[in-house]
Amino acid sequence: MANKDMSKDVLSVVKKKTGKSVTAKDIEKIASGVKPSTMQSEVQLRALIKQVSGLVNVKVSEETINDIVQAVKSSKLDTNNMQQLMSMMMGKK
Repeated sequence: MANKDMSKDVLSVVKKKTGKSVTAKDIEKIASGVKPSTMQSEVQLRALIKQVSGLVNVKVSEETINDIVQAVKSSKLDTNNMQQLMSMMMGKK
């Protein structure tokens, strides 16, 4: 999947799931601070989840945050491959 297609897909999924429009610039701003180590640090991962939920103004319960953290930590994804991670989160193979 091309990078541009991925960006459009991410924006589409965000709008579909939240009803909120987010710009590519908004996503890029958050993504620029994400490193492979972010996915390995529970503290950083929780902060990222809260940052994204704030962006779309959707409250995420502590239970859901726990579920996301557990899913990321237990996945066999290469955390250096953000495209693979995004595909997993968007429900694509």
